[in-house]
Order: sequence, then structure tokens, then C-alpha cells
Amino acid sequence: MAANKQLFLKELKARYKQLYDAVQPIPYIRDRLYCVDRVFVEGGIEYLAESWIPLGSYHFVLREARIQSNRRFLIGEPGYGKSTLTLQYAYDWCNSVQESYLKNVEILILLRLRQLGGVTSIYTGIKRFLLSSQSQLTEHDIESIIHTSKSVLVILDGFDEYPDEDYSPRTDIIKIILSQLFRQFEVFVTTRYLPKQFAPETKRLRLIGFDDRARDEYIRKAVVGDNVVAAYRIKQRLQENPILGDLCQVPLFFVMFAHMSHENKDFQTFKTVTSFFQYMIKCFHSHMRNKMDDTNVQRYHMFEKEHIELDKVAFEGLSKQNQQIVWKKHELIERLGQDFYDQYIRIGILVEEEVNDIYRSEGASTDRYQREVRFYHKVFCEWYAAHYVAKYSIALNDSEKLKDALRYMDPLDLQYCYRFACGLDQKAAGTIIKCVKQHQGGDKFAVLCILERGGRVEDIIHTVKDLCRNKIELNQMGSKLLQRSTVQLLEIASSHNISISWVRLINSCSTVDLRGGNYLQLKSNLSIPVLATLNKLTIWEEGREITSEEFTGILQYSSKCLALKELVLYGCLLSPSVHAESVSVLRSRGAEVIWLLQGDYQLNLQSCLWECRIMDSQGTSKLFCVTYGDQKRLFKVILTLRKNKRQIWSSWKF
Repeated sequence: MAANKQLFLKELKARYKQLYDAVQPIPYIRDRLYCVDRVFVEGGIEYLAESWIPLGSYHFVLREARIQSNRRFLIGEPGYGKSTLTLQYAYDWCNSVQESYLKNVEILILLRLRQLGGVTSIYTGIKRFLLSSQSQLTEHDIESIIHTSKSVLVILDGFDEYPDEDYSPRTDIIKIILSQLFRQFEVFVTTRYLPKQFAPETKRLRLIGFDDRARDEYIRKAVVGDNVVAAYRIKQRLQENPILGDLCQVPLFFVMFAHMSHENKDFQTFKTVTSFFQYMIKCFHSHMRNKMDDTNVQRYHMFEKEHIELDKVAFEGLSKQNQQIVWKKHELIERLGQDFYDQYIRIGILVEEEVNDIYRSEGASTDRYQREVRFYHKVFCEWYAAHYVAKYSIALNDSEKLKDALRYMDPLDLQYCYRFACGLDQKAAGTIIKCVKQHQGGDKFAVLCILERGGRVEDIIHTVKDLCRNKIELNQMGSKLLQRSTVQLLEIASSHNISISWVRLINSCSTVDLRGGNYLQLKSNLSIPVLATLNKLTIWEEGREITSEEFTGILQYSSKCLALKELVLYGCLLSPSVHAESVSVLRSRGAEVIWLLQGDYQLNLQSCLWECRIMDSQGTSKLFCVTYGDQKRLFKVILTLRKNKRQIWSSWKF
């Protein structure tokens, strides 16, 4: 048994080394592979307790006391680095990294779920995809080794790509997720979305992308080293392309941007995400053409321009009720042609992968391997599908018919497909935007689509004015895409002197700039800058204590919103006293600061003390200063809420 375990560990580490030594920041540069430890940079990670709370490091994912559980899910949008994180864990385990939790883990099992279609046994999956093809270990040996080990961590990467989620009877993968198998082992699952069913003890985490610190670290670590001038040039190019600032929060895109802008002296300025992606695809093809004989250049150029069948393949995959993002190699070659297929594989836009195949004949089944093909990343699939959507939109010229045709293509799931389609063809954009507006939250997302159409803010002013006449909400439970769209809408309105009637933040405000109130930070890691034309701001934070420093920052932020007449705080805990200097500007323009907490309080901007609104016997509202005794009562309310923060919320109507 001991010899078998040593052999098992040796083969696991050999396989993981193959994986973590082959990270490819830009797919078309095949001769430049990196070890994951050289390019891995920590983006933001949060865990869900009563709300989303930042986690200091990826090392804490498996040892943070508030998320102790044998079942953890890490949720992240496409391109946010879920798979790269799992490779870093594999590196840490193989190399016994001292600060890593994994140095104490005896066995690490890392499986990519997209490879496990038709594999009902976890031990079969381990043998076929993690061990040497000549391994002498049997599935029985693997089972015995795992179940006699002191500590086992199972990482299942990409549940959203798992083909057998609805397989009946349940596969071992589903049983593991439900804690019906490997209950005693730690299981860590990455995914774009939660499964339909999972164990009740499951804890949730999420990736929130790159901030400025992470971007700077990646530039230094993986691109320019200690070359300060080169690092400055990359950051300057990002500032010159404001439309990419948001896009480059997605680690995948920032990595490509950093490498490409460093290597290409003729790097352009882009006004839309579509124009950036066009440039990137062009770079993919031109890099390969430069390596080919002159006699082949014309043929390769043709394949770069003429990709109608690939557009159709991509669209068919994304427009199904259950999206198809992988294809059998021989089937794809039949549709695309061998030369076209070879070119796109060589470039790196398409990627081959070995998967299990079950061959059934006369009641018997035989397992074998086959080659499947996928896009390097799902966003590339969206790019080619967008070409089909644009042409289809022009042919239909009817938003209702288009919405029916795209009924399984949720704009919030496939945002880039819709944005690309609008950017690729202005004629198609009108129909697509009408279609998008029919979805929940579509008005705000439509702003991004309109910007893609021409890159001109002037084209959306009328839409922005209409949206800003009504209350605009940012809710913690809303998708990051909708929050991103909303923040961009508010920025456009403020910069073009469009009045913003009311912004309401519901359990979505993380903090405020404490060095002057220049922005409000959302829990999604997005920031709301000062909005000069904002009339009313409501911050609803259920049972949360806002420190006196944070409240001062909120008052400073409100002061800088030049049109603000009313600031309302709901359900949060505040100090009864306020610093006088933080309210002077609000006082000068007659603004009101209201606090609703088991009573109705208004801040007296002269005395800087809270006053209580009380209805007299005639039903008239009167203000009474909060005396020392009232303050003691208020403190008592606060102390009560600290002990039982959720006591009053069920009876509140908001």
C-alpha cells in the first residue's frame, strides 16, 4: 500500500507540473509558456457571510474560520481566473509552499469537469486524466489510497462546463457536490453559477477581478520586470483607452492587453470594446502569417476574413437552451474544412482537448478517448456568434422576432455577444438594442450597446435623460454587469450635466473614500465617483454600523455632489454626534440629512446634533432636539441592534 501511494503521488505531481508549467497568457504565442507561479496575481476574493466580505489572500480560502466547511464554491465570471487559481493551488501543493494551507494536505485531486462527460466514477476520472497512460495502478488501488489518507482536497474546476449535471443516475461528481460521497474530504468547486442542487453546508466565495494593485503587480511580475519606463507606458496606454478600464478588470483581458501593448509599438486608441477585440483578433492572425511562407499568406488572409461557418457554429452553440461550448473534432472539421480548422488551431482561437468517450455497441459499452474542440475562451465564441447575430438581425429587422430567436441567449450571461454585434454593424444595432431593452434591467445594459454602435456619447444622451428621471437602484443582489452598466450611466449623466433624480444603494455600499469623500465603494468592487448632478442619495444598509469616519466621508462625498438636496440613511447604526466641518457645504445650500432607525431623525446642520421628528396630537410633524437623555435612549437602541441586528427588519416596509 505504501509503495502504491508513493507511485500515486509521483504520477499526480508529474501531471500537475505539466499543467501549471504551460500557462499561455496569449494563445497565439505557443513558444512562450509560463509557470503559473510567475504569472499568478491575486485578484479580489470575497466570501459570503451576512454580506460579501473581502478575503485577504487566496491562501485564506481554505482556512478562514467564517467559511469553514468541507464544501466550498468559488463563483467567477468568464476570464476572472478560476482555472488559474486552481493551477496555483496545484503548484503550491507540489512544491510544498510554506505559507500555503496545502502543505499539510496529503493528497490533492484536481479535475477539469469539462473532460468528464460520461465518466460516472470519480476513480475512473482520476485514472484516465491524472495518471500516466502506462500507470500500473487500478481504480481499486486509487480508491483504497484515497480512503486511507489522512487529508484529501478535491478541486473540481468548471462545474458550469460539466456535461453530466442532469445525468441519471447521479454521477460521483454530483454525489460529491451533494456530500453523498467524500463527505469527510474537503471539496472546492469553481463555477460561473451555482448548481441546481448542492449540500446545505456549502460556503460561497466569488472572484471580483483586478484592481489597480493587481494590474501593477501583473505588469511587473509577468511582463516588464523591473523596467519602470515600460510599466509606465502600459499603464499610460490603458488610461488612453478609457473604454478598456472596465474591461481590464477582467484578468483575461488585462493580461492580453498588457502583453500586446508592451510588444506592439503601433498599439492604437480604442473607443469601443468591439474595436479592441477586432484589433486583438487581427494580431492573432498577423502573428501567424509572419511565421508562414509568402505562398501561404493569401490563403491565411482569406480564412481571417471569411469565417461564416464558424460564426454559425458559435451561434448554434450559444443559442441552445443548454449551451454547447465544445464540439467533436471530426464534426467541426467536416463543417469548417481541414485547412480552416488547422489555421484556427494553430493560431490558438480553437483549442483541442482529450476527453472520455463512451462507445456503445450491442448493449455493451467501451470507454475510449477522443478529441474535442473548444474556443480558447468563451468570449471568443461570443465574438464569432456576434457576427451571425448582426447579420440575422438585419435579415429579421424586427425586435420581437429577434427576441424569440435569441430567447436562450440571456444578455446578462452573453453581454459581449450583444455588445460586439452592435459594434460590428450599425444597421443591426437598432434592432438588437430594442430587443435588449425588453429584458429586465435591459435599459441600463442598452447604454453599453449604444456606445458600441459608434463610440459616441452623444448617441445615448436622450436615453440617459429618460433613465435618470426615475429612481436608479444598485442592489447587492444585482449582477455585476448591471451595476457596471448603471455606474457608467451615472458617470455619463453627471459629465453631461444631466439631472439625476435619485440614486438608492441597497445593501451594496462597501465603504467611502476616507481621504476626502471622492467616491463611494460598492461591495462589487466598483466605485461611484462624485455625481455633480445628483439630487437625492439613499444609503440602505441593513443593521450595519457605519463608523464616524465613514459617515464623515459620506457627508464629504455628498457635499461634492453639487446638486444634492437630500441624503437619507436607512437601517444603519450611526454616531449621535457629527463633526461640524463635514456639514458646512450641505448647510450652505439647505440640504437635509435624514436618518431612519426605529424613529425618524434629522441632522441639525447648525448644531450638528440629531433631532427627532415626532407627530403631535394634531398630526403635525415637529422636531425635538435629542437631549442627553435622548442620546442615552438612542445608544440603547444601537446596543440592542448590535446584539440582534435582524430583530426589526421583518416588520419594515421599504
